Amino acid sequence: MKKRLELLEQLQEIDLLIDNLKNAQNELNNEVTTIDRTLVDAQEELAGLQARLTRLDEEKAELESAHAAEQENIRRSEANMKEIKTNKEYQAVGREIAAARKQSAELEEQILQKITLADELKNELTAKGEALTELEGNTAQRRSEKQAEIAKVQEDIDADVARRDAITKELPANLVKRYTTLRDQRRGQALAIARDGYCLGCNMNLPPQLYNSLFKGDELLSCPHCQRVLILKLQAQ
Repeated sequence: MKKRLELLEQLQEIDLLIDNLKNAQNELNNEVTTIDRTLVDAQEELAGLQARLTRLDEEKAELESAHAAEQENIRRSEANMKEIKTNKEYQAVGREIAAARKQSAELEEQILQKITLADELKNELTAKGEALTELEGNTAQRRSEKQAEIAKVQEDIDADVARRDAITKELPANLVKRYTTLRDQRRGQALAIARDGYCLGCNMNLPPQLYNSLFKGDELLSCPHCQRVLILKLQAQ
């Protein structure tokens, strides 16, 4: 029975190691996801800036078309003035030309604003594009490094799983099942140290007769409070 208890203790140590390794592996995988997400965000930001520039160019083209139409109206109205015979008609055409020139000036101002915004956006695109190129290179390297770390952790997990399998083969199937159930129920801790009359798994006082029976070591005993298998560990003198 003492041998089985020792094997169970080894099994728990290995399982805790595997748990820690898997947690470390999950963290590394999360880091890879973050690295990839950062790159995707940068790519999406650059695409968004490019889309804004495209819209600005389209808006500028529409304004230029409207400006050209107003200029044509002005030219046509000025040509018509040569044929006008009454002062009333002359004044009406003059007002049309003035309104068209005002509209033309406003359109010119809007076009200049679009050009300024487009130039600023092009500069930002250039800077973001260079940053993205650098990020893409760094991302590939960092991702490769993290994948290598993940692979190394997996090697350690595989080695511990092999050790675990060797131990479970030495234990009765029903005992392994009991151990596994307890691990699931007790957050990975199927065994608990008993010391000075207490179960250190739940910090509850053990019945004196049960605690004394642990010294015999001829059976597997469980804490009546948390049901963990007890391992007697005396305080070092």
